[in-house]
Amino acid sequence: MALMISTCAALSACTTGETPDVDSGVVPEYGSVQTKLLEGDLVSFDVQMRGATSDADVLAFSDCVAAQYALIRGDGFVRRVRNDVDRHRGVWMGQGVYTLSKIHPGGRYIIDAEVTAAECRANNIPMV
Repeated sequence: MALMISTCAALSACTTGETPDVDSGVVPEYGSVQTKLLEGDLVSFDVQMRGATSDADVLAFSDCVAAQYALIRGDGFVRRVRNDVDRHRGVWMGQGVYTLSKIHPGGRYIIDAEVTAAECRANNIPMV
């Protein structure tokens, strides 16, 4: 049975629907996004941010961008192929490779683009 992943539901960083507590000193700053169409429905997104608390925050940002991109193209689903996160001097960098599909593609890491985009808006995570 395929596992549906809803980006924010799967990540503890997004579960409350609230913005981070300013007193904690953790306020995410979402930076640049670079999109590269690799081949067919294979797309790569490079994202940067500051104020992430873990890799999960960067992954959520990348998933949000991928979900919105899929919707813009008229696709309903995104499947994660590979995601890498790195941090250098306080800047978190993520690279995600995804496939886009109009129908549920099967597999483990499937993102419903409409559901994820709604969660991203609710959690103030920017998209394309």
